Amino acid sequence: MLTSELYYTLALLKAEGVGDVVAKKLIQHCGSAENVFQSKKKELLSIDGIGTVLLKNLNNKSIFDDAQAELDFIQKEGIIVHSFKDETYPEKLKYCFDSPTLLFSSGEIQMNKQPIISIVGTRQITSYGTAFCKQLIEDIAPLNPIIVSGFAYGVDIVAHQAAIEHNLQTIGVLAHGLNQIYPKQHKKFVAKMEQNGGFFTEFWHTSNPDKENFVKRNRIVAGMAEATIVIESAEKGGSLITATLANDYNRDVFAVPGRVGDKFSAGCINLIKTQRAHLLTSAADLIYIMNWQLQPQKSKPVQKQLFVSLEEDEQKVYDYLFQKGKELMDIIAIECDFPVYKISSILLNLELKGVIRPLPGKLFEAI
Repeated sequence: MLTSELYYTLALLKAEGVGDVVAKKLIQHCGSAENVFQSKKKELLSIDGIGTVLLKNLNNKSIFDDAQAELDFIQKEGIIVHSFKDETYPEKLKYCFDSPTLLFSSGEIQMNKQPIISIVGTRQITSYGTAFCKQLIEDIAPLNPIIVSGFAYGVDIVAHQAAIEHNLQTIGVLAHGLNQIYPKQHKKFVAKMEQNGGFFTEFWHTSNPDKENFVKRNRIVAGMAEATIVIESAEKGGSLITATLANDYNRDVFAVPGRVGDKFSAGCINLIKTQRAHLLTSAADLIYIMNWQLQPQKSKPVQKQLFVSLEEDEQKVYDYLFQKGKELMDIIAIECDFPVYKISSILLNLELKGVIRPLPGKLFEAI
């Protein structure tokens, strides 16, 4: 992004009455932020929702002073800036009408074609939630996903650390500028985060971690991911706001059921009960519903039987597929006499061991 265009975009965002929706509308109509300030009053007034008060605010000298101060910080600290028009801007976030006009980032974020998964939940994570989160990320690691969360206490930091442990990219979405870290106790994780991904924020270096900022940043967590997973949540909480936003963006939401009567299962159970989230009991549920495919190792079937150790249930399913060639998951469950929830877990384990592979249409075949 050219320095001059960044400067004018910053100034535009600082004008009173200009939020992300209006800013993007003006930039798209005029072709650039610089052109917004150079366009004639009559042309700007022809844009739906643009009035004389807003145009007056665009001539306020203070917005240019603020823009220059932020630009100086960006250049001094080597902050990477992503405009909603850039290829480096998260692809799925572009389709959210209220997505940030600019994103600021640090670290080594490389978003290619891999799945992006947001994991959220309570800041008071239980031992059950911790174990589930770690196991989930271990099981989906072969997909090479990017794990997104909010870098807060509890579920967030457990997800980030588990991603790093399995050498996955992880992105922390912050509710403040890149000149600080909140909570301060998480400073010790920053270096590894930036080596394995990094941080995104829409907030300027003058922004503090105010309460409303956390709610606002949740739309980024929800909007940039293909799927949002709620590990644990009380009846009310920020993770439920993220789940609602993901629903609004027409993204898949998953919730871990937890224990009935447990305080930090109430939110997840309610999401499932009201059909706002898929039931998530294992990585197999996520992979099946999202129709993702693990990359199996390449070997001959005879080698798989000779050298891969299979559990009794796994061997039964593998033998069936080896004779059948390929079959639908539901048929496999019936023929092998397993309930569907169990067959999905068995099939996932067989994929991880590289002896079967999924095909379009929920088919599986031995390899």
